[in-house]
Amino acid sequence: MKVKVKLYATLMGCLPPGTKGQEVALDVSDDACIGEVLDRFSLPERMVHLVLVNGSFVAREARPTWRLKEGDHLAVWPPVAGG
Repeated sequence: MKVKVKLYATLMGCLPPGTKGQEVALDVSDDACIGEVLDRFSLPERMVHLVLVNGSFVAREARPTWRLKEGDHLAVWPPVAGG
């Protein structure tokens, strides 16, 4: 099935070479979960702060088992600091 993954800020550097913008479409297994998809990008766990699926927040403890569906949009942000 196809899902879209969008990485923000410093995480954009983890996208596959040649990716235009900050989003990539992926073919994943029909039972893929968020954790499996994020593992493809080798993101350091401490850098995965905010995760949304189709605009809805997914808590850290739910990510390893949250099953994605065809056409889902997964968005990931690192921790942000500023003032």
